[in-house]
Amino acid sequence: MTSILIKNGWIYDGLGNQPYQSDLYIQGDRISQIAEKISREADLVVDAAGMAVTPGFIDIHRHCDAKPFNSLNFGDVLLTQGITTTVVGNCGISMTPASADPDRARQMYDFDEPVLGPIKDNQIQTYHDYMKGLDKVGLPVNFASMIGTGAVKITVKGFSDTPYTEEEMTRAKSLIEEALEEGAAGVSVGIMYLPECYSTTDEFARLLEPVGRYKRVVTAHIRGEGDSMVDSVREIIEIGRKAGCAVEISHFKSCGISNWRKEIHRAIGLIEEARASGQDVTCDFYPYEGGSTALTTMVPPVYVAGNMADALKRLGTPEGVEQFREACSVSYDDWDNFAITLGWDRIIISGVVKEHNRKFLGMTVTEAAKVFGFEDAAACAAYLMHDEGGKTAIINMSMCQDDIDTVAKLPYSTVISDSIYADTDTPHPRMYGAFPKIIREYVKERGLYSMEEAVMKMTSLPAIRMKLEGRGKLAEGAFADVNVFDPDKFRDNATFSDPARMSEGLAMCIVNGQVALRDGKPLGKYYGKNLRVKNK
Repeated sequence: MTSILIKNGWIYDGLGNQPYQSDLYIQGDRISQIAEKISREADLVVDAAGMAVTPGFIDIHRHCDAKPFNSLNFGDVLLTQGITTTVVGNCGISMTPASADPDRARQMYDFDEPVLGPIKDNQIQTYHDYMKGLDKVGLPVNFASMIGTGAVKITVKGFSDTPYTEEEMTRAKSLIEEALEEGAAGVSVGIMYLPECYSTTDEFARLLEPVGRYKRVVTAHIRGEGDSMVDSVREIIEIGRKAGCAVEISHFKSCGISNWRKEIHRAIGLIEEARASGQDVTCDFYPYEGGSTALTTMVPPVYVAGNMADALKRLGTPEGVEQFREACSVSYDDWDNFAITLGWDRIIISGVVKEHNRKFLGMTVTEAAKVFGFEDAAACAAYLMHDEGGKTAIINMSMCQDDIDTVAKLPYSTVISDSIYADTDTPHPRMYGAFPKIIREYVKERGLYSMEEAVMKMTSLPAIRMKLEGRGKLAEGAFADVNVFDPDKFRDNATFSDPARMSEGLAMCIVNGQVALRDGKPLGKYYGKNLRVKNK
């Protein structure tokens, strides 16, 4: 199909302007004309009377890095939400770089599995390899990719708790620079995660110096999102200032009941201060009160002591369980202990890799410990991490809606899903519904946004942030990533109790000028492109 005429729709241009009724003509992979009445011939004519016509949505924080290589239909979940572009390599976690040492590479893959899903044996070791791989496979949506500094650190020095040597720092920076030269959309850090949590503010600033030179963005899972959240926001702002790069605070939130409705305002004050001084600092959020990650994030770094394999092994011994229990009972100045600030009764087991552990799914760790006869929740968590090699995924019910709304209303915040791809049938509902949830709840039900504001936060703002030129807007000459839907019918269906339910109501989703979804049904086509940010 080479031309599509969409008639009579309400155009939401993605730039925040008031909608207007107009026709839109697509020729090839571009929008060639937007006018009140277009009478040109087209291969497909779509009557969009009464419907919204928007740019395709852009999810700049998704963990489907490995899915193009091991899943044929992973795009259905994105297309039913109107997502036409995604950015991977978030939270310091990326498929590459991967060590040439198979044992070290496998250790990284196992550590990442609760987030990225299983990574099969593969030959993808460098960012260049990853780009070549994405060029060759079918992509249901557009892919832009970052490189994660967690992957960099594990590749260079494993899970060591020691600082980079000068030689190691040089190698680590070269890996980042190679990715930026290849067109990486940015560099992500996961300061909360092992082994990055062992790095200091100044070490991160040195490591990220190439990002400033290439004028890209650092996206950050900050050091702490609970008791240390304000200090962690202060730290990433300082890192960005010293490295001379833009900063995007990923899934910006305040975790821990005692922090709700107050700490988020202190952190926003720091961001506003930095922005007022001319520093480029923004943030994103997902519209749910629960987060999702690996159970290993509950293990204090002091327990790991730079050796994750040994820590997982010790969790299978009575002595190791007791040490873990003791470590979880202490508050740390530089690490958020969710066992204290949330409690095990707000940690839900959402993904396991072994069949005999499926009985734990959907339970909190506290419930599972009681039902299955563990001494306490710490002992249950220790069992799961040891038995599953650290691959267990969790949902942590850590936020309150008032704080989410506060972040949502910031003029520089964008919408993300933060979908993780643990191999499970009980995922976080955000994988299936984050973007239409914004339309249904934040626009239609609660009136937090106007439609044009919501669309802007899911299109042009993320496109601008990641320098995805020609995307995120309806304009002549822009790429033809387009959604058509009735705002009253487009909705999410996934909930925490029934999470694996597709969204519904999207009449049409067009990717690069080709119809990828029609009447709510993905067509199983691969019209996405592997995107590279141009060096200027």
